[in-house]
Formats: sequence, C-alpha cells, structure tokens
Amino acid sequence: MKLSDVVAQFLKDQGIYHVFAISGGASLHLIHSIAATTGIDYVCPLHEQSGAFAADAYSRVTGNLGCAIATSGPGATNLITGIAGAYYDSVPVLFLTGQVATFRSKKDTGVRQMGFQETEIVDMCSSITKYGVLIQDPYEVLFELGKAIHIAKTGRPGPVLVDIPDDIQRMDIDVSKLKKYTPLEEVKTSEKIKKEMSIIDKTVKLIQKSKRPILIYGWGVHLAGAQYEAIELSHLLGIPIALTWAARDLLESVDPLAAGGFGTHGTRPANFAVQNADLVISIGSRLDTKATGTPPTSFAREAKLVMVDIDVTEINKFKHLNVKIDVPANLDALKFLRLLLGNLAQRDLAKDMPDFSEWVSRINQWKIQYPIYVKKDIKNSEVNPYWFMEQFSSLLNNEEIIFADTGCALAWMMQGFIFKKDQRFFHAFNSTPMGYAVPGAIGAAFARPKQNIICITGDGSLQMNIQELATIAHHKLPIKIILFNNHGHAMVRQTQDMWLDGNHYATSTAGGLPDPDFIGIAKAYGFRVESIKSSDDCISKIKSILQGSDPCLVNVEINPEFGVAPQVRFGRPNEDSEPLLEREEFLKNMIIQPLPISLT
Repeated sequence: MKLSDVVAQFLKDQGIYHVFAISGGASLHLIHSIAATTGIDYVCPLHEQSGAFAADAYSRVTGNLGCAIATSGPGATNLITGIAGAYYDSVPVLFLTGQVATFRSKKDTGVRQMGFQETEIVDMCSSITKYGVLIQDPYEVLFELGKAIHIAKTGRPGPVLVDIPDDIQRMDIDVSKLKKYTPLEEVKTSEKIKKEMSIIDKTVKLIQKSKRPILIYGWGVHLAGAQYEAIELSHLLGIPIALTWAARDLLESVDPLAAGGFGTHGTRPANFAVQNADLVISIGSRLDTKATGTPPTSFAREAKLVMVDIDVTEINKFKHLNVKIDVPANLDALKFLRLLLGNLAQRDLAKDMPDFSEWVSRINQWKIQYPIYVKKDIKNSEVNPYWFMEQFSSLLNNEEIIFADTGCALAWMMQGFIFKKDQRFFHAFNSTPMGYAVPGAIGAAFARPKQNIICITGDGSLQMNIQELATIAHHKLPIKIILFNNHGHAMVRQTQDMWLDGNHYATSTAGGLPDPDFIGIAKAYGFRVESIKSSDDCISKIKSILQGSDPCLVNVEINPEFGVAPQVRFGRPNEDSEPLLEREEFLKNMIIQPLPISLT
C-alpha cells in the first residue's frame, strides 16, 4: 500500500472528514491520497495561514481534531501563525507538512539548505507544538501519527506536527509490518484520590464561609466538555458567574446569575462583581493579565482564590506574581466539577450552604445601573456598534456559530452581544491574530454544514485573508459576514490617543493605510452585499442579510472615532475602568477597600 494512502485512511479513521490543504511539490501525494479515499475530502483555501485557521476552527466546532496540510518551505512556514493560535488556546490540531525527499536532505553537511525549499519546520515549531516529528522510517508512520494524536488530545490539548518527506510519502509498504502506537494507561493512586478529595473539601468549606462568591469560567470548561456541569453548579448554589471571552457563550446573557464578561475589556457590572468578591472559584481559565489586570495583585485582592487548571504551571506562575492561590487544583475542569457536585449531592444545601441572593441582587442592580450603552446618548443616526450588537443578536436564532476577529469588532461583541442558549462563539483568544474569523468560519461551515455561520470582522482584519472570499463563493458557503468598517485600526488608534498624543501613524488612512472598496470587492467575488450607513435602515437590512443560504457581506460604516468603552487603563485595577466614574459614585460601588490610585 502506498504510504500516503495509509495516512489518508488514518485521518478518516480519526473522524476527520475534511482536510484543509494547499498543493505543492512536497504535499501532492498526501492530497491525492485523500482525494482517492472514500469518506474524507480536501478543501483548498488560498493561503496556508487560512488553512491552519480553518483546521483550528474545525477542531473547536467538532470537539475533535482538525487537520491542515502544507508543502515544504514557505508552505510550512505560512502555517505558523495558525499553529501558534492552536497552541496558546489548547486546541488539538494535526498539521501535516511535506518535506524534501530524504536523498535531498542536508543532513549533517552544515549547509543551510540542500533540497529545494528544504526547511526544518519541526525545529521551528518546537515551542508552539506539543509534539513534532520528521518521519525517517516509513514503517514508523502509523506509530508517530498515533503518538502525535494521543499527545494532542490528552492533558492540556494542543497542536502537533508530522513532517513527511516526499519520497517516503510515495513508498509502497507492507502494511502488516507497520508499527502502531499504544498509549500507556494512567494508574490512579490512592494518594492522588486523597489529594483530589482534599481539594474538594477545602473548596466546600470556603463556599460555606463566603458571602460574595463568584464563579469564573474559561475556555477550559469547553475543552473539557463540562458546560452542563458548570451551569448546574451555579444554579445549584445560586453563585453568579463571570466569564472570560472564550466562555462568553457558556451562559445565556439574560440568566440572573450571569454577571457578564470581566477583565481589562470587560463590563463594569462583571468587574465590580469579581473585584468585590470574597471568594473566586476559577475553573478552566489561566487568569492571564487581560483577566487580572495589572498588577495581578490588584485582582480580587480581598478574595480567597480557588484555581482549577489542568496545567500546573499556570497555577504556579502566581507564586512569581506575589498572588496567593488558596486552593490550587491541578485538575481537569470536568473532573473537578463532577467531584464537587458529587460532594454537594450528599448534603442538605438549605442547611449547609449560605443564601447568596442578596449578593446576586447587588450584581443585577449593577447590570441595570451600568448598561453597555445608554439609549439617550445616541443622538443621531450614525451606527453605534453596541446598539448594533444588541439589535443584531436579537434577530438571531438559538443555534448560530459565530466567529469574530480581533480589535474593536471583538471587544464590541464581547461587551454588547446578547448570547442565547446553544449559540457558540469562537476566536483565537490568546494569540488573537487579525484575519482569523473568515477562514475560521469556513472551517465551521464544513464541520457543521446545516448551521448558520456568522463572521464578525473589521476592515483591518478582513484584509489579512480577504482572498478567502473566493473560497466561500466557490463552495457557496452560507456565511454571513458583518464588516465593521471604521477605515483603519481603531483599537490601536485608541491606544495612540491614550499614550502617543493621538498620532495615528499606520492606523488610519491619513497615517498610511489604504481604504479599499469592500462592497466592490465582495461583489467581484460573487457575494450578495448590503451597506449600512445609519441606524435608520439598519434592522431591515440585517433581516435581509440573514435570509437565504447564499454568501453575503454587509459593510457597516462606523465613525473612526468610536472606540471601546469601558476599558481599563494600564496601572488601574479592573474595577476602575474608563471613562472613569465620579469618585463619589465609584466609592459607593466598592465593598472592599479601594486602591490609592482609585481615590484620585
């Protein structure tokens, strides 16, 4: 059997039904074998970065593996941004690269390159993959693929890379002699069980002593498949939930226990809730600086901290940041939640647990007091993006899959979108590259062809992978693209306004950026298009966009001066976001002691 046929069959057996591949001399045999294998197909994006993003999204949406293929040299290096995104977000993706034939390899000659486009991609990607290997023995291919996928999916998930030389791909091999990988099963010791029970007991005791607890849920809840248990815990105990951006779709926005998104670009109600809490139970969030603010010691500073993370280094990092984690729980989110729920099931909660209703009422009062925008402040017909998000989300159903690009488009959505049950939202949250949303939406469209796919992007981000409009049009994918067009890089402009005297170099048309005709470009690719320039006809045009199964793009004109608010300026604690509240009003919202910087 031809070795590349073995690889194609292996991919199909893993439940991978679409592979995102760009042709090249060193990847052709893999692509041809996929084409010849029933039950699996290839999809041709127009840039390897897009292929990597699409494979990443395919994995996120299916909960299984995604796969992308590239040729050697520039094809492989073009994958790197997508590999990094999968690594930082713990997404299991298999990246296959073609390599020059073994007889053209430089080996130990000391030269930079021997074969045409020879590139040591495994070494290049060693810091952003969980495992990488160059296949040198054809009879090791199934072993290495099996090992790579096992590593990708176990522990903290992440991407893996298998580099296969061209001559090995086309070898005929005796399949009966192929070595296969058998993972070792973990042995659960009594000591480990005792440690897990201790973690749960300590957590329960902290809940019993608490008056103002908050649950923080992150992307790890989704990765662990613990969505149901996470919501059950909150509802069982009446503890409110604050969400990282990667978990904003976990809970309906209208749920009384939903505090909202928190952090440097979170909402005031959620930040007041987290910062004033006396107990924070963080599950599946690494609590990065966007979540904690700077310095991290300002984060929930009077609260006891329980941190549940499958990666112990994420917990241990707080020792270096002078932040005490009272209960470090190096556990999978699903395991922790099931153990905790099991403990609670044996209790009389009415007697054993406090009533947190007064605390929940306080948070819901903050939500009323500090909406993301105030209707009376909309004084003309120009489109307020927060208002748009509210209107747009109200017109959607319950099962959309939504992708957003970085920048203002992402922040506006995270602060203003009203999530409904069963909607899913995706972004490459930690690497947060411009240009992810369109190829991500393509990956989702192949993974879930019967669901509505929404892509929310900005003019800067769309330019990064605008060629993929051709891919959408070619496959007639029913993707609806909402383009927030503020004619430049508005979020970076906001930073320039804050720190660099408002000089918009490289972020505006006056500062050197081109200003394309996106409507004309989309039409050229065969898209149905709409343009929204005012709020007057906004709703009718949104309804028009959402109808039909054809690809469409709507250009939403946004005033370039419209930024993200609230947001936390560097050096201030998360509860004190800009625009700053009057100090008297701010102090009325503080249950804990304010920091000196917030008193001026």
